[in-house]
Amino acid sequence: MATLSDIAVSAAINCFSALLFLFAFAILRLQPVNDRMSKCILKFLNWMPAALRMPEPELIQHAGLDSAVYIRIYLLGLKIFCPITLLSFAVLVPVNYSGENFEEMKTNMKDLTYSDIDKLSISNVAPGSSRLYAHIVMAYVFTIWTCYALYNEYMIVAKMRLHFLANERRRPDQFTVLVRNVPPDVDESVSEHVEHFFCVNHPDHYLSHQVVYDANTLAYMVLEKKSLQNWLTYYTNKFERNPNKRPTTKTGLWGLWGKHVDAIDFYTEQIETLSKQEEAEREKVLNDPNSIMPAAFVSFRSRWGAAVCAQTDQSHNPTVWLTQWAPEPRDVYWDNLAIPYVELKVRRLLMAVALFGLTFCFMVPIAFVQTLANLEGIQKAVPFLRPLIEIGSVKSIIQGYLPGIILKIFLILLPTIIMTMSKIEGFTALSTLETHSAEKYHLFLLVNVFLGSIITGTALQQLKEFMQQSPTEIPKTVGVSIPMKATFFITYVMVDGWSGVAAEILRLVPLIVFHLKNAFLVKTEKDREEAMDAGSLTWAVSEPRIQLYFLLGLVYSTVTPILLPFIVVFFAFAYLVFRHQIINVYDQKYESGATFWPDVHRQIIIGLMISQFLFLGLLNTKRATNATYFLIPLPILTFWFFRFSKGRFESQFKRFPLEDAMKKDTLERATEPNLNLKLYLQDAYVHPVFKGSVEFERPRVVDEEENSPLVATKRSIHREGKQGFREISSSSEDIMGISAV
Repeated sequence: MATLSDIAVSAAINCFSALLFLFAFAILRLQPVNDRMSKCILKFLNWMPAALRMPEPELIQHAGLDSAVYIRIYLLGLKIFCPITLLSFAVLVPVNYSGENFEEMKTNMKDLTYSDIDKLSISNVAPGSSRLYAHIVMAYVFTIWTCYALYNEYMIVAKMRLHFLANERRRPDQFTVLVRNVPPDVDESVSEHVEHFFCVNHPDHYLSHQVVYDANTLAYMVLEKKSLQNWLTYYTNKFERNPNKRPTTKTGLWGLWGKHVDAIDFYTEQIETLSKQEEAEREKVLNDPNSIMPAAFVSFRSRWGAAVCAQTDQSHNPTVWLTQWAPEPRDVYWDNLAIPYVELKVRRLLMAVALFGLTFCFMVPIAFVQTLANLEGIQKAVPFLRPLIEIGSVKSIIQGYLPGIILKIFLILLPTIIMTMSKIEGFTALSTLETHSAEKYHLFLLVNVFLGSIITGTALQQLKEFMQQSPTEIPKTVGVSIPMKATFFITYVMVDGWSGVAAEILRLVPLIVFHLKNAFLVKTEKDREEAMDAGSLTWAVSEPRIQLYFLLGLVYSTVTPILLPFIVVFFAFAYLVFRHQIINVYDQKYESGATFWPDVHRQIIIGLMISQFLFLGLLNTKRATNATYFLIPLPILTFWFFRFSKGRFESQFKRFPLEDAMKKDTLERATEPNLNLKLYLQDAYVHPVFKGSVEFERPRVVDEEENSPLVATKRSIHREGKQGFREISSSSEDIMGISAV
């Protein structure tokens, strides 16, 4: 296992890497690039105070509430762990270090492996010792402080959200509801059925609607056509620069094989052929009833009307006319709107099974990483590898740096895989996709990186003890060994949380990708603009990583406090870096109004309860049965706090208060009496492939000036056999004097 010298080597490597990234960032910030080195040194860290200078209200106005609240997660980490670190080092570290349990255990367990760092952990406290009461008291103190900080932060974010919504500019999603699972009607089309239903049931507030088309194939054709036009532009420009030579290309994939042809003629012909296919597909989508999905974006005359519709049941049948707040137009994931609603449950079941398989398949590389983190245990089990492993300082590098970097490499492709799984599940908003991907990634990190590392590391670290002792003694060995995994997590925090965050300020991966694209893929100025896209905050990756650090800090605060300073450095450094990135680099893709905060709160509570259960199990291995009774109320009280916070605040993140909706509507009518809401919402939820299309026929809008109470319908009211809702609707029509067409 890693020793103090191994940790020192890892810290030196990661600090050097972080400084290298920061220095490279300072150089790249300078324009022109040949400025004097002294100027570079002066500007080395001046971005840090600049990142802190912008006040939070201005940050919200600049980058949105989502970004500002994301930054507060790092600030919350500092609020929780700075006091906990000070208390741990003042109370628990002296108690642990003076325990001298390892010296006593070594006389009975000759093959026991431990490091100097383990002497600072609870493992160095003798079983049954009265010193364990200090850890129990600190567990209560840490829990109370964590809950206090969480409650205050929940209250602050809830107030920020309400203030943001009250002052937010007008947006189409404030007036629009997404309706799913529109029931079929033999007499009316989906569009007519939607209009009829909402005119009858929301007569004073319904304004217009836009049905959802299955335009995925058409969208693919549009993208392919843009790619072909880009290639045509490239070869046309190339020919203009050298008119004496016509450019050629190969007809195979990406122009890598096939026969040589004239490039301009080839791509012109390809575009013409695809244009005809695109036009045919467009006509099919617009005219084929089967291309219209049983879903629609329904807009209302007021926010109050939209809030009532989005937050209430529309039918006595809970499986039809399902309503939810529409995502803002740039947040819509159009590909999944074409998925039939009944298919979603099957998709999500299959992806749940796939996630289970993926999670446990990754146990293999996790076990491999732990072999590097526990070389002493492997040397005892496989003695012939000893000469190869023990080669001077190589051993320190392998134990102190290699496990963390290899684990990070194994996790590189995982976020992409998880995002693909969320897309298959059929979520209709980018924000929802990222939220559910973050939940999956959080589960994966919890099971594999945390629990997997402890379980596999324990088995390998005390391999001989596992093989020789009786099964009843194995839990004791596991309990003793869990604190020893702190050394592995220290190296992981330094690699991922120090060097990884420093690489974020440089944006090393996007920088490399840009140069690769620029060298091999960029053909036109449009390609260059797309390659230089700054991107946005990767919530699905960043937030689960933060939750892992919360979990590690809470678990090891009472077990191995030496881990805490590394956690604090991560939160402080990441707060500076991501504040700078949000202010100067990232482009905001959407704005959800911090609806993700209840998930953040819940996952921290989960980490807190996991730490309590693990600590409870650890005390049982310490023969402190009487002492563990004092810990039993702790997870119960923590769960009560979670339920209390959920009931107190969560509704503010899930619903829009009717009182606030009415206030905004009243203020808007007073300040903008001539607002043409129909024109404002007309194209908001039209599929991107139809925007600007002349032939696209929009559904009729109910005019404000209409005095006729009649609702046009093609339904045959007196046809026999009408059942369910159709009977109710027909009765409503008769009562309201609605004539059938």
